[in-house]
Amino acid sequence: MAQTLRPAGSPVPRRATRPATGSLFATDGKPHPLQETLMVVTGVLGILAFVTAMFHSLHLISSWAGLIGILTGVYGQYISRTTWERFGLIMGIGSSAVGFYLGMAHGGLFGGVVT
Repeated sequence: MAQTLRPAGSPVPRRATRPATGSLFATDGKPHPLQETLMVVTGVLGILAFVTAMFHSLHLISSWAGLIGILTGVYGQYISRTTWERFGLIMGIGSSAVGFYLGMAHGGLFGGVVT
């Protein structure tokens, strides 16, 4: 048997109480304007880098937007406070990285500009 028997009359051990939030949208109830701004900027740059990476001739936009999105997202991760911010930043960093790598494969940061 895997259960332990307690003698009759013994107190039931109490667990440490912690709010059972478990939600992705759980926050600490405080505003974080810098972290949320970095999350939005990283997301916009990630979308821009990802979409422009699909076009071979837009490699300058995709590589630069991806690089700036990665750097912005990493700094945002460093100072983030809540799970929601971290989730948004990871999504933005991922799309920025895909756009950056495809932009680098199509010509890079200075491809065609500096010879």
